[in-house]
Amino acid sequence: MIRKPAVGDRFYPADPHLLRAEIARYVAEEVKKKPVIALMAPHAGYIYSGEVAGVAYSAVKLPGTFVILCPNHTGIGSPAAIMTEGVWRMPMGDVSVNEGLAKDILSSSTLLKDDHRAHLHEHSLEVQLPFIQYFVSELSLIPISLMTQQWGELKEIGEAVAAGVKGFGEEVMLVASSDMTHYESQEQAETKDRMAIDKILTLDPQGLLETVRFNNISMCGVGPMVATLVAAKELGASKAELVKYDTSGRVSGDYDQVVGYAGIIIY
Repeated sequence: MIRKPAVGDRFYPADPHLLRAEIARYVAEEVKKKPVIALMAPHAGYIYSGEVAGVAYSAVKLPGTFVILCPNHTGIGSPAAIMTEGVWRMPMGDVSVNEGLAKDILSSSTLLKDDHRAHLHEHSLEVQLPFIQYFVSELSLIPISLMTQQWGELKEIGEAVAAGVKGFGEEVMLVASSDMTHYESQEQAETKDRMAIDKILTLDPQGLLETVRFNNISMCGVGPMVATLVAAKELGASKAELVKYDTSGRVSGDYDQVVGYAGIIIY
């Protein structure tokens, strides 16, 4: 199947030349790039979160294969949905699903379902692809959309991702798509987001989930990030680094109702 763009000209320019020019404003070309296991990047409209995403993607050496885990904002499809075949049609070129790795991950999980419906209208994975395509012309992806926020389920999914990657034989990067606190004051967002970020930086997936729940942190991609942390640790990660934090207030001028954005690399 061909998965067509859901948010072109809403979250990012649908014209490939305008899109590349906009991304060029956010990325840093002259930086030393680290080999990493995983990355977390935000998924708002580029005008708001593009700078954070650009700094994060600029900081790392990008391979050719990506497992991208995102939240499910639409409520459509399976609670844990993977696509095992198809093409994502994007302004800067088509991106194919890596069928072999996707099927290996699926076979390692009792929870993941092969379900493209969860991905048809979901923006949070789609907006990651142009940043990757800016640096990598030929790539494949494994799309995973998660509604579940149960620790045991996220742990199993993370372990399945790690098992698939270990057996793949080529370099793979994990990407977790998440924004941070939604629609609270700048001060509240910074305080709450710091608590969640601290758990990520100590590579504590269960602690992250508990912190988000206990403190009512509206981190929409906590599930994907928890699963990503589990997988990253299975793959040998020992460190994490916050490369940039920002909020929508810098662009909108409204510091009473902000959304937080964090770019984090894990290696």
